Amino acid sequence: MLDYLETDPAVDATKVGLEGISRHGKTALVAMAYDSRFAIAYIASSGIGGAKLFRRHFGEMVENLTGTGEYHWMAGNFLKYGGLLNWDDLPVDAHELIALCAPRPVLITGGTTAKGDGWADPTGMFLAEVAAGPVYELLGKKSLGTKTLPEIGKGLMDGDLAFRQHDGPHTDVPHWPAFLEFAGRYFKSPAKPAAVGTP
Repeated sequence: MLDYLETDPAVDATKVGLEGISRHGKTALVAMAYDSRFAIAYIASSGIGGAKLFRRHFGEMVENLTGTGEYHWMAGNFLKYGGLLNWDDLPVDAHELIALCAPRPVLITGGTTAKGDGWADPTGMFLAEVAAGPVYELLGKKSLGTKTLPEIGKGLMDGDLAFRQHDGPHTDVPHWPAFLEFAGRYFKSPAKPAAVGTP
């Protein structure tokens, strides 16, 4: 789609962002990491294979991704980490995927364990984002600025890496206003043309 948008004179293809929740959060994060043309990302409740740490024994785990319902999401050589090897044998983790997005802005969000988003492990996503912070700082950008998980509903929105958690289930809806404000720091709306007859 971005290849096409680059050919459309009505679109500024340098200001295209990505958003995804759940499985689509995983894919949006991978697309952001591997295609530097994307300018910003909003990753919601992506779970393991996305922003959640692989090496964290909570919520969705490597065994889920290598099981019969989800094995097709990952490359074939990943399957060995759900059987012959385990999650602690992985040579990489999610913070490195987030770091590949640097220096571009990324917002990661989630709900709460008590209300149904525990499998996505918001704490594990936060910890991965913290671990990606040094790469952002190396490139002159601002990380989360803390290793302390913020209170639910109080986001860390001042950096180029940002994090929010809402008191609710598996959804991205509560964070859209925060994402639009976050994105507004990087992209200004074009001036609207004056109405006909206006001086």
